[in-house]
Amino acid sequence: MSLPPVLRDLLTAAGPPGHESAPSKVWGEAAKQFGAEVTVDTLGTSVARVGGRGEHPLLAVVGHIDEIALLVSHVSDKGFLHVVGSGGWDPQVLVGQRVEVLTREGPVPGVVGRRPIHLLEQDDRKKAVELKRLHVDIGARDGDDARSLISEGDQVVIAAEPLELANDRVVSRSFDNRLGVYVALEVARRVHEAGGGAGPVAGVAAVQEEIGAHGARAMAYGLQPDLAVVVDVTHATDAPGVEPGELGKHGLGDGPVITRGAIVSRPLNDLLDAAARAEGIDVKTEVAGGATHTDADVVHMSRTGVPTALVSIPLRYMHSSVELVELGDVEATIALITAMALALEEDQQLTRW
Repeated sequence: MSLPPVLRDLLTAAGPPGHESAPSKVWGEAAKQFGAEVTVDTLGTSVARVGGRGEHPLLAVVGHIDEIALLVSHVSDKGFLHVVGSGGWDPQVLVGQRVEVLTREGPVPGVVGRRPIHLLEQDDRKKAVELKRLHVDIGARDGDDARSLISEGDQVVIAAEPLELANDRVVSRSFDNRLGVYVALEVARRVHEAGGGAGPVAGVAAVQEEIGAHGARAMAYGLQPDLAVVVDVTHATDAPGVEPGELGKHGLGDGPVITRGAIVSRPLNDLLDAAARAEGIDVKTEVAGGATHTDADVVHMSRTGVPTALVSIPLRYMHSSVELVELGDVEATIALITAMALALEEDQQLTRW
């Protein structure tokens, strides 16, 4: 199984929070190719809608299209760029990375630098790196040279092309969560090509999840879905140092992971479980006693409430330049949600009691 071309294009299009236009254009154009009606709201969230036999139930399949990034906060007189985070960074991941600064005139390459270990005091060598101790070097001769290329407020992303590994496994930046929007796109396409379900399906590429799920909140209020499946990634528990415990047991190759707990809809999870049994798809469980820290947290409480499920794809090394997934898990997630969508009935009841 090779990396699908649309997914590759999504992974290589930079889309920091609030600046998601590049991957959103890729996603929207792909949706138009199979006849979806594509709309974009004021915040930038894209919706690709395909029709069903009736107007209800309207199913939203929601992924987020933004990726974690940095912002240039200051250009020093020596030409180095100081940065702050946009989304949740582990600064250790940034040391030595190649990056792109996204300017209005186009990307400018650079690297993340820090004081070499040879020059650190012995105690400092043992301390975790802080973001404020890092800088971006674009090779500028001085501050004026740097400022001729870079403006404070420019976004910075890691420069890392997808790399296909053994056993249908792929490594890339921004799998979190270009996987979710790819799944949403594919579910809409496959439901459409199957002749449609009981009601419409809306694939969603939500913006600004990494800084507070703002795009999904506005989308859910405007779209008013009858039910929603949020698709995101979760920690694969088969990597060293990542034990099942409270995370549950779900490694690469284990298939889709269904969240069960407080805010997610048990009736909707029951439909996903039924689809999994019917299609012979193995699923795993993750639990959430409260917030899921995904777009599901805002979608489920929109207006008078939206029955919401969360389906996740196991991923190693989250929020890094080497996020790693198994493509079979992506395909199984698409197949699961597509089967559930096609099995929905026009009078489907999803109340909690």
